[in-house]
Amino acid sequence: LNYNTHSCCSYSTLKAWLPILSWLPKYNLRWLQMDLLAGLTVGLTTVPQALAYAEVAGLPVQYGLYSAFMGGFIYTLLGTSKDVTLGPTAIMSLLCFSVVGGQPHRAVLLSLLCGLIQAVMALLRLGFLLDFISYPVIKGFTCAAAVTIGFGQVKNILGLKGIPQQFFLEVYYTFYKIPEARTGDVVLGLLCLTLLVMLMFMKTSLGSDDGPTSYRVTRKIVWAVATMRNALIVVAASLVAFSWDVSGHHVFTITGKTTQGSPTVQYFFLSSASQNDYRINANQELLAIGVTNIMGSFVSAYPVTGSFGRTAVNSQTGVCTPAGGIITSAIVLLSLAFLMPAFYYIPKASLAAVIICAVAPMVDYRIVTKMWRISKLDLFPFIVTFLMSFWEVQYGIIGGVAVSGVLLLYNTARPQIKVTGRNVLVMELNNGLSFPATEYLSHVIHTQALQVSPPRSVVLDCLHVSVIDFTVISELRDLLRQFKLRDVRLVFSRLQPSVLEMLLAADLQDFRYTDSVDAALQMESHSLLDD
Repeated sequence: LNYNTHSCCSYSTLKAWLPILSWLPKYNLRWLQMDLLAGLTVGLTTVPQALAYAEVAGLPVQYGLYSAFMGGFIYTLLGTSKDVTLGPTAIMSLLCFSVVGGQPHRAVLLSLLCGLIQAVMALLRLGFLLDFISYPVIKGFTCAAAVTIGFGQVKNILGLKGIPQQFFLEVYYTFYKIPEARTGDVVLGLLCLTLLVMLMFMKTSLGSDDGPTSYRVTRKIVWAVATMRNALIVVAASLVAFSWDVSGHHVFTITGKTTQGSPTVQYFFLSSASQNDYRINANQELLAIGVTNIMGSFVSAYPVTGSFGRTAVNSQTGVCTPAGGIITSAIVLLSLAFLMPAFYYIPKASLAAVIICAVAPMVDYRIVTKMWRISKLDLFPFIVTFLMSFWEVQYGIIGGVAVSGVLLLYNTARPQIKVTGRNVLVMELNNGLSFPATEYLSHVIHTQALQVSPPRSVVLDCLHVSVIDFTVISELRDLLRQFKLRDVRLVFSRLQPSVLEMLLAADLQDFRYTDSVDAALQMESHSLLDD
């Protein structure tokens, strides 16, 4: 291997594309033990969540498992974070349903298309485009999606059927059909919700690991049970449903028949015809997700992405490398191979409880008060995204990005200009200067200096101006001419070297500049005395 770091074929370049080469040579027995534990824990969390999220996507439950195992293998090779786990998520499942309407072959095609777009973006280093989605837009979208997903599961808690998928109609008909609720589903669903919430609070209320041995052992047991709460609740609910079903009492709405066995790897057109002290490489992560979605489409997966909840579990369990994902994927494959008949008896109410508890923390109502206190203007993209997402989730993102873009352009077109002084005005530009701001700058200078009687000279403090363009220079040329006609001056001060170089190259007539505002004021004071 060529170790020349400047070569495109160097070992460092190869490690950048295959991050596994960075940690695999240092792999040891301790890392293996921790990765096995983390992979097992995340696997027991992934299986019930994957089954539940397939319901959100409107797909048979086995498609959740089809989507849950490829990410562990691919991310081990291409991922840059030891903690991140790829797989089906609540929001991605909701987006998938909104696009493909719960049709499996379209969902698989969507996975291929998403993967291709993500991989191309990664190869072209277009990850920076994600920087234009502001935090208020993200929070508005996730809050609305959580409400949509959570309320969408109320019908399964109540055992209702024939409920429309459109959010507002879903709300209306859910309340309208409450008298048709099935007692068994209601009791089981509320019991599952209660137990999940209790276990979640038990986990968050655990103290430190200090204390006697008996306390530490008890703490670890409670933490393990609370971490695997989804799997335990689903298994217990399935046993209850099975016991009632074999006794001839069909009191629960169950998942029903599923396809057993691992998905067949096939060419896609045939199936279509039928925190932790390290840095993340955004483009590499995009590549890992893209390749996962591409490969997942060959095994009937729908689009996946990184899971916040399972990533947190992975980190808290002490995973050391991305190899923990291999163990998680193996558990999913074993479930597909041997446990599919048991999934027949999973009550839909228990899966609904799992989903509701998973998305509830995403409704961050405190963010509204924070934005109101810090930046009230950020509430506009948040509110637009939140409200439009109830219409169509993708429209919410588009609307929020559009509002954020308008605010960004407005700030660019209306830079803050601080005006001080009497005989000679000092105008301090508090941010950059580009072509959308030329008309506003010209308006301020004309109204404050040139259209008053008598006209006044201006010192333009450009300390914060790092870039200008041809449009700005053209406007400055006209302003200098206007100042000369009125026998006053426009003086530039504290110019950045790059800006000064461009202004000098433009060969502006009567162009004057100084290194400080005081020097510019002294220059103009002497000029006024001479006059």
